[in-house]
Amino acid sequence: MENQHEMIDPVCGMSVDPQNAAGTYQFGGTDYYFCSTRCLEKFKADPEGILDKTAKPVEAPKDAVYTCPMHPEVRQAGPGSCPICGMALEPEMAGLEEGPSEELLSMRRRFWISVVLTVPVLVLVMGHHVGLHIPEEMLSARAALWLQFFLTTPVVLWCGWPFFVRGWQSIRTRNLNMFTLIAIGIGTAYGYSAIALLFPNIFPASFRKQDGTVDVYFEPAAMITALVLMGQVLELRARQMTSGAIRKLLGLAPKTARVIRDDGTEEDIPAANVKPGDHLRVRPGERIPVDGRVTGGKTSVDESMITGESMPVEKKEGEPVIGGTTNAAGSITMTAERVGSETLLAHIVRMVGQAQRSRAPIQRVADKVAAFFVPAVVLAAVITFVAWGLFGPPPRFAYALLNAIAVLIIACPCALGLATPLSIMVGTGRGAAACILIKNAEALEILEKVDMLVFDKTGTLTVGKPQVVEVHSAADIGQPELLKWAASLENQSEHPLAAAIVAKAKEENIVLEKAEDFEYLTGLGVQGRIGTRHIAVGNQPFMEQLPITSQYASSAADDARQKGRTIVFVAVDHKAAGFLAIADPIKESTLEAIRKLHDEHITLMMLTGDDQATAQAIGRLLGIDNIRAQVLPQDKNQVVKDLQRQGRIVAMAGDGINDAPALAQAHVGIAMGNGTDIAMESAGLTLVKGDLLGIVKARRLSRAAMRNIRQNLFLAFVYNTLGIPIAAGVLYPFFGILLSPVIAAAAMSFSSVSVISNALRLRRIQL
Repeated sequence: MENQHEMIDPVCGMSVDPQNAAGTYQFGGTDYYFCSTRCLEKFKADPEGILDKTAKPVEAPKDAVYTCPMHPEVRQAGPGSCPICGMALEPEMAGLEEGPSEELLSMRRRFWISVVLTVPVLVLVMGHHVGLHIPEEMLSARAALWLQFFLTTPVVLWCGWPFFVRGWQSIRTRNLNMFTLIAIGIGTAYGYSAIALLFPNIFPASFRKQDGTVDVYFEPAAMITALVLMGQVLELRARQMTSGAIRKLLGLAPKTARVIRDDGTEEDIPAANVKPGDHLRVRPGERIPVDGRVTGGKTSVDESMITGESMPVEKKEGEPVIGGTTNAAGSITMTAERVGSETLLAHIVRMVGQAQRSRAPIQRVADKVAAFFVPAVVLAAVITFVAWGLFGPPPRFAYALLNAIAVLIIACPCALGLATPLSIMVGTGRGAAACILIKNAEALEILEKVDMLVFDKTGTLTVGKPQVVEVHSAADIGQPELLKWAASLENQSEHPLAAAIVAKAKEENIVLEKAEDFEYLTGLGVQGRIGTRHIAVGNQPFMEQLPITSQYASSAADDARQKGRTIVFVAVDHKAAGFLAIADPIKESTLEAIRKLHDEHITLMMLTGDDQATAQAIGRLLGIDNIRAQVLPQDKNQVVKDLQRQGRIVAMAGDGINDAPALAQAHVGIAMGNGTDIAMESAGLTLVKGDLLGIVKARRLSRAAMRNIRQNLFLAFVYNTLGIPIAAGVLYPFFGILLSPVIAAAAMSFSSVSVISNALRLRRIQL
């Protein structure tokens, strides 16, 4: 593979001529050049750390999919603006870049230029209020107006140009939005002032002051533009902060991997080039590049970024490792299994991104209001203009114009549009940091209303790693022989109980035999032939279906059930041969989680395929309200439906393929992170740590996020409800108070900032 070349010194950022470089170093398939030996040595000591710190912003590809944060249904290839709200589209999947977006850079540039040009306009118009009076002999009144015109024109026509483009787009597509009002307001103030300066004689007396001159409003036009630009900069910065969770996750993925070639040589390659089946070496302190399995060595791995557990997990040969986790101690070799977009980390990033772009049902409230809000504001501005034009003090039409502009500017529905999406983006990011992956905003909204939680037993309440603790065989059959028959048959099954039986046989050094005519009966058991014998292994309902010639139940089985153990019966040639008692340890956090869920007034139901005695024993131990035993996988979905018909808001928690239909049917499906991919795809929520305490945290997050959204909507609605009448001048007859368009613009920006600040508080909530 031909190496790439990097002509920028990664340590100091200086451009380097390869002919005059002080040194070069190859890392990750790239040749790096250095301006000094000091930079070279520093890079050699920690190349990955240096590259992480000095990584250049990565722009999204021009053909990448872009979407609107407020209207995720708007998707297109390449950048642009939303045809509904006019806001700049953002890449559908955030990149690793830490630098500002092009939109933010553009708005920031326009803002500072507008400030530089607007300050002299303010001095010309209001300088005398603060002692900055310019003598008439230095600058005549007429010349001052022309200077205001020349300074304001670039502010409005260049700095404010995006507002006019988006405003015109909103009119053309009949999706009136905040930019419609801004464009009309600024355009009217500037256009009126320019005409008044260039053609003053065309105005009637109602537009003139007592001295016969016509007022101009270059100062409000420039100030409003600058203030709206400031609001846009603050908003874009806040929106960029909401993507911090995704960037943090992306930053966990290592840039390089050390591949072991067939000839035994090792080479650093970009992690993106790793393929399934590649043999990799991971040294102490390095991040594991992809998902895979340990093939040599022993180590401890820091998996806190995935599970939230601070204690490193011991890993030995044959055990799985997760890409992005840190190899704390010990050098290991591994085989790559899932790479690129298939890794768990990539799956998590994808889920967080999808959740941040999804829409909560409560958003419909804002959408309905927005549908008639802008036309209503334009109508209010027209009424304000007419009322002041007919009944206002002289110059009537000048007052009418200013107050109509104030109404247009103060009523911009930016805060209303931001109220829900920002809280969803910040809330889902906070959830990801707490190992709670929210697939869509609807799940986040409904979770706070849940009053019934249904869960599977194995892998949800229990560890999911059952162990055979008792072997009982008939008098004429030895225990090793019974275990050999059961394990030989179960060796072809992927059920957790089958794995426990096979593991017990291997522990006893029992040699397994080949099974033929294998058949798996969902929710019941397995059967097949081993040599000339017919073997059946399964639960009590399975045994009842077989023509057993002797009693399969026994007092020993009943005693084991009373201890909460699962009984697996073995039949040989249609005769009872004995049973295996299997125990699956209850997760350490389960008891505490159930207590806290009860404190939340949630009714708990356990569904299990175990017999009634075993299920009742576990249920009593944990304090579960409702226990359903001997439930077949296909019946779990029906149980959820029945509860929903009773008016319950149902959440279903599970981890297996057989739980997927019930997870999809429930109002909120909750998948355990240690479960199957199908379960995670069917659920609206995934708990990476895989314990029920995650549900308690998720419910707290749901409550906090929905409270935050309601606060934002209240702020936006109250602001507009109070702001429009004041801007229209209802206080003038009583108190002589008028709201300047400049103050209206500042208030409009403040309303957006208040909503943004409130949404960002979600990042700090304690779960």
